[in-house]
Amino acid sequence: MSDGADGNRSLGHTPFKRSRSHFADRITADGRDGWPVEPGRYRLVVSRACPWASRSLISRRLLGLEDALSLAVADPIQDDRSWRFTLDPGGRDPVLGIRYLSEAYDRRETGYPGGVSVPAIVDIPSGALVTNDYQQITLDFATEWTALHRPGAPDLYPQQRRDEIDTVMAEVYEDVNNGVYRAGFATGQKEYEEACEGVFRRLELLADRLARQRYLVGDTITEADIRLFTTLVRFDAVYHGHFKCNKWKLAEHPVLWAYARDLYQTPGFGDTVDFDHIKRHYYQVHTGINPTGIVPLGPDLTGWLAPHHREELGGRPFGDGTPPGPVRPEEEVPPQGRP
Repeated sequence: MSDGADGNRSLGHTPFKRSRSHFADRITADGRDGWPVEPGRYRLVVSRACPWASRSLISRRLLGLEDALSLAVADPIQDDRSWRFTLDPGGRDPVLGIRYLSEAYDRRETGYPGGVSVPAIVDIPSGALVTNDYQQITLDFATEWTALHRPGAPDLYPQQRRDEIDTVMAEVYEDVNNGVYRAGFATGQKEYEEACEGVFRRLELLADRLARQRYLVGDTITEADIRLFTTLVRFDAVYHGHFKCNKWKLAEHPVLWAYARDLYQTPGFGDTVDFDHIKRHYYQVHTGINPTGIVPLGPDLTGWLAPHHREELGGRPFGDGTPPGPVRPEEEVPPQGRP
């Protein structure tokens, strides 16, 4: 997610087009891009408000990379320099020593095109950005960082299922992950209606699939589930109202609501979600479509903890692995961000 003051004011007034990640270097086991996997060398910068960054939070926790890859959480509310570290003492990230994520971008390339986006991985020794490629980061966590996975880590991108996972993820991205943004930031009625119809058409197709099986691909959680979840968990809180994706609420759809609750209650998913950050970011930062900055009181979040009964479909959440352990105290979501 990439934002700045001018860009946020223009939302809903200029055509929306998601830019590609400008910094697409990869951190790999063999270091072929010059960035080898090394424990403690890199810092993952996220916003808990951002669905693209939330993918990396979930993947990091499921795979047990907390010791290998430290975490910086940006303030959900931005100023004209975008993502800032005002949640930390003195307004500086304690490891990188910077006030704004843009400083790490500038150390990598001055005058780079595009905005300052999360997730971002920063090289701690140099303080320079390594990558902001949100599509590739989690795939590399699953396949290149294996030497640093915790014992019992699940296989989130199994080799024998990759073609199917890739197909499902591409459909989810086009119509759902990015579709809600195309609807929310549309500048005309026809553009909005086409995007909104696409969102709900794809959700119904996914629901048909999920009525028969617990997870999107195979009988375990994969990268495809992570990518769908990060949109579903924000649906009623922001996309239904703020982005006008309001043909129905997630909580009104028995299959998708149960599926989303199942994942939310799975260690590694709901314990990374901060509804306070999500709501405040979308409603207060996107001034182009919500100029008053008023944050709605609802929806009621307690339903996320209700029984889902999806276990009746079978499936093994972590395959032959085990769930992650307790969340570290310093990474816990504050009480106001939970149901």
